[in-house]
Amino acid sequence: MSEIPISYLFASLAFLILLSAFFSSSETGMMSLNRYRLRHLVKQKHRGAMRASKLLDRPDRLIGVILIGNNFVNILASAIATMIALRLMGDAGVAVATAVLTKTVAAIKPEQVAFPASLILSPLLKILYPFVWIVNTICNGLLRLLGFNAAAKANDHLSAEELRTIVHEAGALIPRRNQSMLLSILDLDTVTVEDIMIPRNEIVGIDIDDDIATILSTISQSPHTRLPLYEEELNNVVGIVHVRQILPLLHANNPSKEEFLALAREPYFVPESTPLNTQLLNFQKRKQWVGLVVDEYGDIQGLTAL
Repeated sequence: MSEIPISYLFASLAFLILLSAFFSSSETGMMSLNRYRLRHLVKQKHRGAMRASKLLDRPDRLIGVILIGNNFVNILASAIATMIALRLMGDAGVAVATAVLTKTVAAIKPEQVAFPASLILSPLLKILYPFVWIVNTICNGLLRLLGFNAAAKANDHLSAEELRTIVHEAGALIPRRNQSMLLSILDLDTVTVEDIMIPRNEIVGIDIDDDIATILSTISQSPHTRLPLYEEELNNVVGIVHVRQILPLLHANNPSKEEFLALAREPYFVPESTPLNTQLLNFQKRKQWVGLVVDEYGDIQGLTAL
């Protein structure tokens, strides 16, 4: 070994340090990837994202091939550094600084490091697969003894509170108005129909015992197209009618109560404690547009509509 030129040893050491930096940065970059952005890029057929996602499907194998490669390079670099030190009495501590530097860069820019690294890691995993398999078999066996399953995928689903935090931290990426809309959607499970209903005293309805002039006046002053039909008082609702359907009837000669009732749709009653998200689903299932909100005694408290 003493006949190897010192320049070759330095060149080999520099190359091995670069390889060590590659493995170190690849590990940090892969593990620092935003999983939700990664899935988005995979759906857009981004090649680097697809390779990285495939590698991350089995993190035990990914970590195995990185550590095998990194340890092999570091051992070889240490041997060459020792040879150089014996000749020059120098120090090869630059490898540590290089590893710290590259890991820091990879943590800051994970996509720029991880996606190109996947080009090398994917074939390297196939080449070193026998060694990776041996290491993984031993490690996974030990993990199973400790109650862990290395093949199980981590639960990456977000809770409502975590999603709320993401919306808050989006900053300028999501306009403030859209942030408010998204947060309002997240609040649907805590809001009931009672919180958003039109109060009873503001409900506009049609008393079928009124004369035609009064009914026409009620319709013309109402901002709504679907109105409840009732007898004498609001608790006696007999149906919900669309204004468009009853207008022709109002121009007829002496329309009867039965003709009004024939146009009415059966009223749909909603308990006041129903969560808003549940009620939205109920409207869709029943193909209803208007619901009368009632209390525990069946008295009408308000009206809710899509």
